[in-house]
Amino acid sequence: MAYFAHIFRTLMGLLLRRPILGTCVIPLMADGTIALVRRRDNGLWSLPGGIVDWGEDVITAAARELREEAGLQTVGLERLVGVYSQPGRDPRFHSVCVTVAVRVRGKPYPADPREILEARTFTPEGLPWEHLSHDHRQHLQDFFKGETVLA
Repeated sequence: MAYFAHIFRTLMGLLLRRPILGTCVIPLMADGTIALVRRRDNGLWSLPGGIVDWGEDVITAAARELREEAGLQTVGLERLVGVYSQPGRDPRFHSVCVTVAVRVRGKPYPADPREILEARTFTPEGLPWEHLSHDHRQHLQDFFKGETVLA
């Protein structure tokens, strides 16, 4: 019986202990500013984003999360910024984040007030670097360097 319990625990570990796939969006406004959202859970500024749903591709998830969090519509993909997979990059769980920069339209607002306190735009010089959630500082730095990273 102990052998089967060991096999069961091993299989459950293989099935359930996997990183979660998510996406982050660097929303580029027509005037050159970048939209960020302020999270309700920690009060910090963040790139819009979230978990890729079952049956959804990454760019569709990015557009959905951008709309759900900041009320913005994706106009087009600017570029892939990177894939971020370091354990601990998200304090809630191990996640792999695909970050994209997209051109957007609309005026940012907290579309889901249960999750988002505030949404607004920042000039590149005025970004709240010391008040960014997760590893979003690295995402934005990589974007401004023009790099596409696998980290």
